[in-house]
Amino acid sequence: MNQRLYFLISGLVFALAGLFHLIRVIYQWSVQVGSLGIPLWPSWLIVVAASALSIWAFRLARRLSVSASAT
Repeated sequence: MNQRLYFLISGLVFALAGLFHLIRVIYQWSVQVGSLGIPLWPSWLIVVAASALSIWAFRLARRLSVSASAT
């Protein structure tokens, strides 16, 4: 697998993770692990972190694409 494909897949995975957590916050879905209820605020952190990682991965993939076409 080449690097560009790796970055595209990574960006997609992080985008989907961020989207899932954003939907969780919007619809107020509760999550419970055993007897422990997980609050919504960690999902906001995950939305921000996953979005940043997704954007970073897509930018790296685009940079590789541009540099490959220039050579």
